[in-house]
Amino acid sequence: MPENRKLILERLVEDRIIIKNSASGYDITNLGAILLSKELSKFPSLKRKSVRVIIYRGKDRIETIREQEGGKGYASGFEGLIGFINNLLPRNEVIGKALRKEVPMYPELSVRELVANAIIHQDFTLRGTGPMIEIFSDRMEITNPGVPLVKTERFLDSPPRSRNESLASFMRRIGICEERGSGIDKVVSQTEYYQLPAPVIEVTEGHTRVTLYSYKPFNEMERQEKIHACYLHACLKYVTKEYMTNASLRHRFGLDDKNSSTASRIIRDAVDAQKLKPLDPTTAPRYMKYIPFWA
Repeated sequence: MPENRKLILERLVEDRIIIKNSASGYDITNLGAILLSKELSKFPSLKRKSVRVIIYRGKDRIETIREQEGGKGYASGFEGLIGFINNLLPRNEVIGKALRKEVPMYPELSVRELVANAIIHQDFTLRGTGPMIEIFSDRMEITNPGVPLVKTERFLDSPPRSRNESLASFMRRIGICEERGSGIDKVVSQTEYYQLPAPVIEVTEGHTRVTLYSYKPFNEMERQEKIHACYLHACLKYVTKEYMTNASLRHRFGLDDKNSSTASRIIRDAVDAQKLKPLDPTTAPRYMKYIPFWA
């Protein structure tokens, strides 16, 4: 922290939070307002960029239980936003050896990373729309304006690219994001750890939407869900300098060793769908390793 007010103002000018004006005073920039404002509604051009959180009663958008629009800037209000979302999320009761405890339906780290990504990578040139978090009984959808700068199937291995460099840099310095391109890696890793269905990333007209799904037993997963989870598992292994195998896929889905044929069928379906390919096709099937199609 600078020692006095003059140095603080100079630092804010360097960060383009404020700029000097002709009246020997300072004006707040759009960057300063969107990051640090206490009331975003006082800035008409940015009011629609506040984060909206909507919770629905069922699996559709017919009945809304609650809707809340964020009032603070992204940096000043981020922790409060994450706390608000986590309090709204359904919780599952887990029975341990001696005690019952409630755990969030979605990993808190995944929620944090996806909300931060939606804020940082949005397209501010699109008017009348902002980041939105929708909570359903079986899933959570996080939507931001703008299409991604890289292909969705390459999110895990692509170098970081930011549409809003100044905003991303400030958010990194205060510990909200990393600017290392590892956010989606963490999300996929967390969903695997909790054995949830794989997150789905979709690009609609002018928007990007990421969907987190609540827990679903393996036998209830659709064929495409298993293929998608298998592909993301292979991607995650590849970016950590490892390779997917039948054993690692069984561990991902929580399958017993006796279910190796089930894992083999999923891998075969993913290869047929051109999502995977063998690392070395000449290897014996029992020792086969797999990599993403783009590797």
